[in-house]
Amino acid sequence: MNAAKCEAPAQTARTDSAAHAPSSRPRHSPLDIFAACRAEGRPAYIAGPMVRYSKLPFRELVRLYNTDLVYSPMILAREFVRNGTARATDFSTNSRDSPLVVQVGASNAQDLVRFVDLIHEHVDAIGLNCGCPIRDQVREGIGAALMSQPENVASMVRAVKEKYGARVLVETKIRIHPDLQETLRWVKLVEEAGVDWITVHGRTRTTRSSQPANWAAIAEVKKAASVPVVANGDCFSLEDARRMARETGCDGVMAVRGILANPALFSGRARPPWGAIEHFFDLAASYGLPFRVAQHHLAQMMEQLVSRRYLREFGDISCWVDMVDWFDERFDLKRRGDVDFGVREEIPWKDEREKRKATREEREEKM
Repeated sequence: MNAAKCEAPAQTARTDSAAHAPSSRPRHSPLDIFAACRAEGRPAYIAGPMVRYSKLPFRELVRLYNTDLVYSPMILAREFVRNGTARATDFSTNSRDSPLVVQVGASNAQDLVRFVDLIHEHVDAIGLNCGCPIRDQVREGIGAALMSQPENVASMVRAVKEKYGARVLVETKIRIHPDLQETLRWVKLVEEAGVDWITVHGRTRTTRSSQPANWAAIAEVKKAASVPVVANGDCFSLEDARRMARETGCDGVMAVRGILANPALFSGRARPPWGAIEHFFDLAASYGLPFRVAQHHLAQMMEQLVSRRYLREFGDISCWVDMVDWFDERFDLKRRGDVDFGVREEIPWKDEREKRKATREEREEKM
């Protein structure tokens, strides 16, 4: 196959899509969202930060399915401030991309404030990553390295608040410590510095994702905190979100792995509707999402819809044009403007025999 054929499909970029949104973008305070959801008797439903994956097309997708608040992938403050290429490529948004929290990795107040100077007009809040356990990040003094530096985190929060006050909201996302009293001390120091809310992942820095999240520990943080608290860890369905809110008393529930696999999670659907596939296909092509990133998103969504044979076929695809062909040969994939675009729940197989075969394979895999 020639290189020209493997280029991304022609982009139909939205007129308001740009590297950064205009400063006149609508603003939506996450604190107001927490209050509104509380008045409805439910937690705020939040899509958390994901390296490579919580980019603009995915953020726009999950908002179609009852997600109240969305995070960007983590951006390295120092690189963003110093490098024009990073500023041009690491963050994109538009006037519809709200409410939005931009997550940042920073190790000191100077880098954080400079980052906030550049980005605060384009987002609704700043989220400081204090819990990611990836070794490279910890070596750089960001992420989970900050779990042992509450005074440093407090100084970063305080520096932003001293410059911007209530105009810039600041969140911190942490994991729990092996000794929960250390977590409570951490939270108290950061609260005193002026943090607006705290997200707690109910695992320690060394706890594997295969081990259950400690919701009871999150509940203890919520009891001790004077600011809103968001619970994170093991939210894979709307019922999980409701149960997590009941057991922790938290103001919001954050899904990460669960919403990557099912962007319609907070709408109560047990698996992604076919319409989500069509919407994401349209958004990914419109915004020029890199092929491998788009392929990963679609594979995650289809894992609950088709058998392993189809997933293997899909994983062998190497470019946009072949991916479009693969879908069109098997399914009735609607485009924006077509009747029924983005609204169907079930897979629209083109061949009834193929549908029966796929259903049989899926049933056998579950046995």
